[in-house]
Amino acid sequence: MKKTMSSDWVTLEEAVPVDVFKAEVQAWARRLGVTPREIRLRPMKRKWASCSSHGRLTFDTDLLCQPAEFRAEVIIHELLHLKIPNHGRLFRVLLRAYKARISRND
Repeated sequence: MKKTMSSDWVTLEEAVPVDVFKAEVQAWARRLGVTPREIRLRPMKRKWASCSSHGRLTFDTDLLCQPAEFRAEVIIHELLHLKIPNHGRLFRVLLRAYKARISRND
């Protein structure tokens, strides 16, 4: 997912701890019916996250300072790649459906 700056950054004190973030990823993985092989965090310059063909998810550490809704969008985007490796029509339809669930707080 291409990295663009958000105007809704939270303060460092409000940043989500790594273990809480990884728990968010695991919770969404269960909802989507996927199992990531590994969840990593590291500084990334151009992307918020990536998904390897081996099922490894890597998230930018800056994501910890983003609002919960945005974090969820990035997490869902990457987890969907475990089912659908491209950004084709099916991927976009599923992504929109899950984003709607975020908006409704499902």
